[in-house]
Amino acid sequence: MTDLYNFRKDYKLDSLSKEEVDENPISQFKKWMSQAISFQIAEPNAMTLATSTPDGVPSARVVLLKSFDKNGFVFFTNYESRKGQELSKNPHACIVFDWHLMERQVRIEGVAKKVSIEESDHYFNARPESSQLGAWISPQSTFIDGRQELDDRKTKVESMFKDKPISRPPHWGGYVLKPHTIEFWQGRESRLHDRLIYIKTGEEWILRRLAP
Repeated sequence: MTDLYNFRKDYKLDSLSKEEVDENPISQFKKWMSQAISFQIAEPNAMTLATSTPDGVPSARVVLLKSFDKNGFVFFTNYESRKGQELSKNPHACIVFDWHLMERQVRIEGVAKKVSIEESDHYFNARPESSQLGAWISPQSTFIDGRQELDDRKTKVESMFKDKPISRPPHWGGYVLKPHTIEFWQGRESRLHDRLIYIKTGEEWILRRLAP
């Protein structure tokens, strides 16, 4: 059996204080995202999205952040997938960015809702053709008999859109996670990490420090 007890690293790259962060968490996130890109983190926009059923059974998976602003954090998916079905019944969700090479994490909690049809169309039309076809081909999160079933569906969909634009399937589109808490985590020595959390009250953000 692999011994994981002694896998240990002391974090020493950076620190985080209330005095140095932006008063707005979206601006602070933009700063950290820019640094993650400059640091050449592989897919810095990859994030773990956690959802749950109305009775609290959780599930999580990695998806890609496609945009963000004061209104929230946007990602796209199949509305009929497990995450889509869970969000339709329980819109509370959490996303986590793990930039481990920088010894950083960002954890964002909030409520997800579908973006506008126009925004979903705009992003879908900007995707590569193969990705557009994939949105029609895959019955995401459902059981299939094997790879051949996907190949057969691919042939059918390619024939359906031969010589004409690929429209966005009605079961595919975006969500925006509207945050009510955003936590920035910076690893520190001896597991005494820096954790700063922004909590939204009305239209204002309150900044507090959390124990590691």
